[in-house]
Amino acid sequence: MSNPNAAAAKDDSATETDPSTHFIGDTRRDSGSDTQSNTDRGGEDLLPLPPPSELSQFEEGEKILAKHNDCFYEAKVLQVGYEGNQWKYFVHYIGWNKSWDEWIGEDYVLKHTEENIEKQQELGMKQGLKSAMAWKVSKMKPRSHNVARGKKRKQDSADTAVSVSTLEKMVPSENLLTLHIPPALRKQLIDDCEFVTQMQKLVELPRSPNVDDILKKYTDSKLKKQSRVSDSVEEVLKGLRCYFDNALPVMLLYNDNERKQYEESVSPDVPPSTVYGAEHLLRLFVKLPGLLVHVKMAEETLKELQDNFVDILRFLRKNQNSFFISAYKAVEEMEKNQEEEE
Repeated sequence: MSNPNAAAAKDDSATETDPSTHFIGDTRRDSGSDTQSNTDRGGEDLLPLPPPSELSQFEEGEKILAKHNDCFYEAKVLQVGYEGNQWKYFVHYIGWNKSWDEWIGEDYVLKHTEENIEKQQELGMKQGLKSAMAWKVSKMKPRSHNVARGKKRKQDSADTAVSVSTLEKMVPSENLLTLHIPPALRKQLIDDCEFVTQMQKLVELPRSPNVDDILKKYTDSKLKKQSRVSDSVEEVLKGLRCYFDNALPVMLLYNDNERKQYEESVSPDVPPSTVYGAEHLLRLFVKLPGLLVHVKMAEETLKELQDNFVDILRFLRKNQNSFFISAYKAVEEMEKNQEEEE
């Protein structure tokens, strides 16, 4: 679900109240959760009734904070049960496809209060850079295929391709993460946008190397130079992957062609970071300053985070010829090839 740390395809029919996603932690996409997955709520899957003397802290329909791996998410209790001498809750993660609905134990549930939300954020702050990577994706909704064409469509693309210099004018400099994207990569961004929005072409998926591969290669390059990778760098890479998985369907796709391609290529058990490559990862770096401007962190932490991002950008530039594709494919050509394969 990272991812959040994804992003499964949304199912509007499964979304409760406000389809927004809040996360505090590292990654959501990892399927190796300590929770019990159960997407079938009927018949034999229902848990037995509890002893009359014990009362549940949460009730059906209640909005809660539910833990999955190291992240807490907004969720809604769909069903309450009792098993193994403890209460268990069948929850729906608000804003996520219903395939992520699952049974979790009472140790994974918190009351949905501002105090609990702030407490989880503070726990991250004590871990230095990890708090900076505990990003919060809020009120972000994938655009519908029915978005009006014309001026609105052009504006969507322009918003996604917003420059860092524009962001510098929008927010105070002391709160801004400054990323100087190398000129060669800036040209890569412009060409990428034109191919997709003006020439109606797409990056053929899956990409090789994908985002996971690129971040692994970056780690390997650091190991060769320094013999070890610091914990802070590992946290940055983990957070970057997490945020890529969450942000891609929401703000890194230029038009309906790319959104349709996303729905055909990504599923709940397939993180975007294993499908997409350097082209979309670079789009994320353009968005990062604006996305992190409201994340509270110490000046020293901000500087270290910025240095890590700049170093990753240098790595992308150094390997530009091998990481980025040189030719995009026309939508019609890709659809034709897909029909022939079927």
